[in-house]
Amino acid sequence: MYPDFQYLLQSLTGVAMPEWLSIFKTFGFLVALSFLGAAWTLTIELKRKEKLGLLQPYYSTVVIGKPITAFELAVSTIIAFIIGYKVVGIFGHTAEVAPNPMGYIFSAKGSFLGGLLAAAYGLYSKYSEKKKTELKEPETKTVAVYPHERIGEILVVAAIGGLAGAKIFNAFETWEDFLQNPIENLLSSSGLTFYGGLIVATLSLYFYARKYNIPFKHLCDAAAPGLMLAYGVGRLGCHFAGDGDWGIYNSAYITDPDGTLRLATSVTEYLNALRIDQGYFHNYILREFGSLQQVPHVYAPAPSWLPDWMYAMNYPHNVNNTGKIIAGCTGNYCTVLPVGVFPTALYEFTVCMIFFGILWSLRRRFKFSLQMFGVYLIFNGIERFLIEKMRVNYKYDWGFIHPTQAEIISTVLILIGIAMLIARRRRPGANVIG
Repeated sequence: MYPDFQYLLQSLTGVAMPEWLSIFKTFGFLVALSFLGAAWTLTIELKRKEKLGLLQPYYSTVVIGKPITAFELAVSTIIAFIIGYKVVGIFGHTAEVAPNPMGYIFSAKGSFLGGLLAAAYGLYSKYSEKKKTELKEPETKTVAVYPHERIGEILVVAAIGGLAGAKIFNAFETWEDFLQNPIENLLSSSGLTFYGGLIVATLSLYFYARKYNIPFKHLCDAAAPGLMLAYGVGRLGCHFAGDGDWGIYNSAYITDPDGTLRLATSVTEYLNALRIDQGYFHNYILREFGSLQQVPHVYAPAPSWLPDWMYAMNYPHNVNNTGKIIAGCTGNYCTVLPVGVFPTALYEFTVCMIFFGILWSLRRRFKFSLQMFGVYLIFNGIERFLIEKMRVNYKYDWGFIHPTQAEIISTVLILIGIAMLIARRRRPGANVIG
C-alpha cells in the first residue's frame, strides 16, 4: 500500500525518495481530488439550473474603496503567523510530524521565527493590496452573486461539517476506544464515518442555503452526482492508504513471512496464520472478537480467470499499522495482515463510479425537484447496506436483529429516497424542472 507520497513515489519509480514526502498522505490527496470532482460537477449543475431559471442571484450591498481597518490587518497578520509557524516548523521535524500530521497541526509545536516572517509578509501584502483599491470617496454598489460563484464557500461549509460529523459518528461507533483517548481519537487522520459526515454536512448546507436564498431542493439535486463521485474516489483513498476499511477475512489466503499473499491449503492453515503472531492475536483478534472461533471469514478462492487481488489483499504498509511486522522493514508503516481480507473499498469505488455514470446521464430527465436526490439516496443506501455484509463493524443489540450503524442509516436513506420519488410525483403543483 501507499500510506504517503514517499511510499507511492518509491513504488512507482524504484528510487529512494526523501523523507519529507511522507508528510503528504495518499488518503488526503485522494480526498482532495474527490472534493475537486464534486466541485466540478456541482458547478456544471448549478449553472444549468441557473439557465433554466431555477436558481437566482443573491443581491448584496458592498462598499468599494474603504481604507483598511486595524481589525483587518490584525486578522491577516494572525492567520499568516499561524501558517508560517506550522509550515516552517515541519522542516527539521519530518519524522515526528509524518505519522500524525493532524496531531501536529492541533499541537502547540512550530517555528516561532517562521511565524514572525510569515506575519510580516502577511501584514505588508494585505496593506499593499488594500492601498491599491482605496478611494478618496468609497463607493456603495449592489452586486449579484449567483450560486455557482459560491462554490468555494459551499465546499468549505461541506468540508467542515463533513469532517465534524464523520468524527462525531465514528466516536459513537467506537465508543470504548473513544473514551480511552478522546483527544487522540478526534485529532487522528483516520477514523471517519461517512454517514456522519453526510448528515452534518447536509444540515450545515441547509442553513447556508437559507442564508443566501438558494432553494435547498435544487442544491441537493445539483450535488447528487458529485456526492456519489466524491464518495467513490474517497474510498479509493481508503484502499491505497490501507486505513482499515476492508472487509472480513478471506480464509483462502494467508501471508508468507516475506509479506506476499498466497492460497491457503485449508482453513486450518488460515487459523494457524492468525495465531502465529502473538501480538496481533492478543491485541486485535481477542480484543475485537473475543475468540478465534468468532472471527468472521469466508473461504473464497478467486476463479482462475480473475486476479487474486480482487478477492483478497493483505495491505502491506497500511497506514493504521495493523497486522504483523514485515521482516526487514524500517520506517513508520511496517505491518501486513497475516491473512487476506476482501478489498471492499475497491468494490465500493467500482459501484460508485457506475452509479455516478447513471446519475450523470439521467440528470436532465428528471421532471421534478428532489427526484435526482431521491435516486442518489437509494443508490447510496443500497451500496452501503450490501457492502456492510462483508465488513466488520460494531453491531447494535436490538434483540431480534443486530444491525450496524451504517445498515441502520442506509435503510433510512433508502426509505427517504423512495418517499421523495413518490411524493414529488404525486404532489400537486410540484416544481417541474425539465
